[in-house]
Amino acid sequence: MFCTTCGNQLTPGVDFCPNCGAAAIRPTTAVQMPMDISTYLIQSILVTLCCCMPFGIVAIVYAAQVSSKLAAGDVGGAQAASDNARRWCWIAFGVGLALNVLGLLLYIPQMARH
Repeated sequence: MFCTTCGNQLTPGVDFCPNCGAAAIRPTTAVQMPMDISTYLIQSILVTLCCCMPFGIVAIVYAAQVSSKLAAGDVGGAQAASDNARRWCWIAFGVGLALNVLGLLLYIPQMARH
């Protein structure tokens, strides 16, 4: 079980996280686990293929961590990985867009000369 505040792994039977002091929340069933955390895997793959590969790969790594952290019960870690995947998707999209615009601006004057 993991702390939902700081992500620290908790030993069974503790009521408070020794790392941050937050109350330990024990899910009674797997159904009560929040499964609506987005992985951003599709978006990560698309920005990797279409925009900026280095930053897109970082987004894919974070997106892949979401499901495994949820399966381990680390809801805080899954949410953090989801947030990081979304952040890196936007970074990859922005860098890819900027590089394409820059390339177009450098290409247009060369076309005007011919």
